[in-house]
Amino acid sequence: MLRSAWKSSLALLLLSAVPLASASGQVPAAQAGSADARLRALYDAEWEWRSEEFGFGEDGYSFGGASLPSVAPEAQERRLRYWSQTLAQLERIPVDQLSPEEKINAAVFRTVLEAKVAELRYRDYEMPFRSGSSFWVFLAPRQGLSDAEAYRNYLGRMRDIPRYFDEQIANMRAGLERGFTPPRVTITGREQSILPFTESDVERNPFYLPFTQMPNSIPAAEQEALREQARALIAGSVAPAYAKLLPFIRDEYIPGARTTLAAEALPDGANYYRSLIREYTTLDLSGEQIHQIGLGEVARIRAEMDEVMRRSGWTGDFAGFLHFLKTDPRFVAKTPYEHIARATYIIKKVNGKLGETIGLLPRFRFTILPTPDAIAPFGTGGNGGLDSCWFNTHNLPAWKLYTLPALAVHECAPGHSFQAALALELEGRPPIRRNTYFSGYGEGWGLYTEWLGIGMGIYETPEEDFGRLSYEMWRACRLVIDTGIHQFGWTREQAIDYLASNTALSDHEVEREIDRYISGPGQALAYKLGEMLIRRKRAEAEAALGDRFDQRWFHDVILDLGSVPLPVLEEQIDLWIAGGGRNPHAPADTVAS
Repeated sequence: MLRSAWKSSLALLLLSAVPLASASGQVPAAQAGSADARLRALYDAEWEWRSEEFGFGEDGYSFGGASLPSVAPEAQERRLRYWSQTLAQLERIPVDQLSPEEKINAAVFRTVLEAKVAELRYRDYEMPFRSGSSFWVFLAPRQGLSDAEAYRNYLGRMRDIPRYFDEQIANMRAGLERGFTPPRVTITGREQSILPFTESDVERNPFYLPFTQMPNSIPAAEQEALREQARALIAGSVAPAYAKLLPFIRDEYIPGARTTLAAEALPDGANYYRSLIREYTTLDLSGEQIHQIGLGEVARIRAEMDEVMRRSGWTGDFAGFLHFLKTDPRFVAKTPYEHIARATYIIKKVNGKLGETIGLLPRFRFTILPTPDAIAPFGTGGNGGLDSCWFNTHNLPAWKLYTLPALAVHECAPGHSFQAALALELEGRPPIRRNTYFSGYGEGWGLYTEWLGIGMGIYETPEEDFGRLSYEMWRACRLVIDTGIHQFGWTREQAIDYLASNTALSDHEVEREIDRYISGPGQALAYKLGEMLIRRKRAEAEAALGDRFDQRWFHDVILDLGSVPLPVLEEQIDLWIAGGGRNPHAPADTVAS
């Protein structure tokens, strides 16, 4: 799962005949008054407004300004009006008069706007806390900042936390009143993640960590002055705000949360769930269609798992093999260091294969870190981010070593951290393209890279290959479980049994995953649907191009686009195939060899 500070904004857009973008991403200057010029002025103005409205940092996601954005209803209504008006302006720009690159930009922009409008109309901001995410954890950076101005802005945000929390609490109370909350079972105990931030020993509070890693470019006297301000703010504003939040979440919000599970049980729940499917997958599919797709994939993958199980030498039944994998101590790291070291080894092995897998490699580099203590008890096995790739070392028996290769390629390289770096380095692309993330594209690419690991020699044993298949089965099960829970009335126990009986995930991971699907409808659907599209298009490309097919160019076409809606991705690959499968970075008159 890609780590970001903001929920991805996604929805469906089908554009007729969206031509293949130029490999460099460079676009010609638009004639004043042309459709291209009107579109660029619109999305540039929106991005400038959005950056100012939310105080984004250089990455286009995280907070970077000297204050936190308002989340009060008045601010949300203002945003709804602005984005609705912008969407109406976009509708008046003739798509058939746009250049090839701007047609893609229009698709991305429209998809973002449609999702943002839908989220605000459903008042999604009244549910800012779910099983796998919360508004209070990512306010504290995990490493030092770049310069003195960044530290001063950080101090400003710390000063603003009491107001920000009060607005969030008011929104959650409004959600409680209308029954718009996560299911209680999925958030019980999650208040524990607040506790580290209530630490009265200032230098042990996570908010102080960046002040222990200040760059030498800041003079020593200024460093100490900034630290002094930080200590005062943490003691006087930050820790008290978290201490106030804790009893609200523990004693009021969780006990008052709904006892139903399905998204369809929420206000206007059926339409709300359909909007989430559309947002996260960027496909126009119904819950019934997705459920049937999932059942078909589960059956197909199970046959492959049986084959690998026999290859491992196991002579018993499938349930027995799952029990063996889940309980044998050889598949658990003895120390956090061993777990992280194994992940690092896998990524270094991947690096040696990247040149024959992908044509254009990014300059940006990421590091590998353990998942932060505050969220590790409730976190996933790993998270990919632009600057760092996290691996969860809390409760090591929950994170099996035979699934670590698949996890590492998905989260780090050539998965999320790798893809995010390439997106950042796209030249000539507007911020709306470089900083937008669609789950169908991003998570589809991440799951696809797990399959790519076969050809890269990442899976060294049948058990690790089974772990890969178990991860693929896990994503196929999501199609069945997410729709089962939110549309067909499945119970939590039914969902747990289905996932546990079909995968080699640990019991801890199974229960945590089910609570995530219950708490955050729709997002889990994106992985398999995106991966299925990429693998289907690869098979079509191989059949059409024969000896001319080169996986490096196929992957470059996908990665050069940056994150786009899945229908746009499919059209671009089709155009690449029709053009002969050439190297997208070669001069226009170069023929693919």
